[in-house]
Amino acid sequence: SEFKKERLVMGLLLGASQDFADVLSRLQAGFGLLEESTIEEPFAWTTYYEREMGPGIRRLFIMFKNPVDPGTLAMIKLKTNEIELEWTRENEKGERSRNVNIDPGMLSPARLCLATTKDRAHRLPLASGIYGELTLIYEKGQYRALPWTYPDWASERIRSLLGSWRNRCFGLGKQGPA
Repeated sequence: SEFKKERLVMGLLLGASQDFADVLSRLQAGFGLLEESTIEEPFAWTTYYEREMGPGIRRLFIMFKNPVDPGTLAMIKLKTNEIELEWTRENEKGERSRNVNIDPGMLSPARLCLATTKDRAHRLPLASGIYGELTLIYEKGQYRALPWTYPDWASERIRSLLGSWRNRCFGLGKQGPA
């Protein structure tokens, strides 16, 4: 690919009983060593996932050590979907219930692009039923949310965290190129 390499980041949602160490081990086996992880925190942005995952959902964000070709984002999403299935169960009604939700994305000096299986007007087809969503753009010294950015990714704290990862990983100061 002729793309500059970017940093693979992921947002994870874990069910109350899910051990992060198991998920982390599986993700590192698939994508390489982790460079950084936030601490697990209660996920209080929406109740959308509670029907599937139950109460007590925890959220954390991770970044992998080795830069990757952003052209591989669709393949990465397909692999994270497979990993999610390893912790998916069927309830007594035959409904699938995930205990892990993984949202992979590519962090670059200019943007954060997340991968998704859901088609919307602001998402571009990548490959194999996977879409790319421009989630944050870097402008005037910080990542900025867009109208469709999920509230947790749009929060000041997460945008600031991603900005610090950006500056460190790409050797940029706060006012570096966008």
